[in-house]
Amino acid sequence: MTTPPDARTCLYDSARLDTVMDSMAQHAAGLLRGRGPVAIVGVLRRGAPLADRLTQCMVQRHGLPPPLRLDLSVKRYADDLTLLYPDTQLTEEPRHAALDLSGHTLLVVDDVLYTGHSILKVVDWLARKRPAAIRVAVLADRCVTVLPLHADVVGLRLEVAPTDIVECHVPPYEPDFSVQLLQTPPAGRTV
Repeated sequence: MTTPPDARTCLYDSARLDTVMDSMAQHAAGLLRGRGPVAIVGVLRRGAPLADRLTQCMVQRHGLPPPLRLDLSVKRYADDLTLLYPDTQLTEEPRHAALDLSGHTLLVVDDVLYTGHSILKVVDWLARKRPAAIRVAVLADRCVTVLPLHADVVGLRLEVAPTDIVECHVPPYEPDFSVQLLQTPPAGRTV
């Protein structure tokens, strides 16, 4: 008996995700409009280009004035959900140390909301910058957070098996814009 290869399914292609992103941008613009200065914070890696796409759509299609854009580097998991660090790591760049976000409404953008550790680390760091409000937008929410938090703007709610992996393919990191589901066979199961 051999173990079957991992099964990969494209759940959403670029055309469908463009519609999802426009809906997210409309919702986010409504949350941010008239709230004073706005900053869009991308969580590196894939949250940063998603933040760029979302910002562009909010400005061009939904009338939001151009906001401040910045990115934060946070690491906890590898792309395959292997735990890289027992504690979530946020790398503060020297240029961010003196960043004044007091009075800003912030929108944190990430690709997948999984357990919530990365978003919690980002929100904790940003809260020390004394913003007026912090909102969260994610392309995909796996609906399995282990911390008491949620995203204010959600593109997709995906309830999948705990062993499955939701991969957001986002240029420039991948050539296509898509959401893929990687299904791994349960341990010990063979064909």
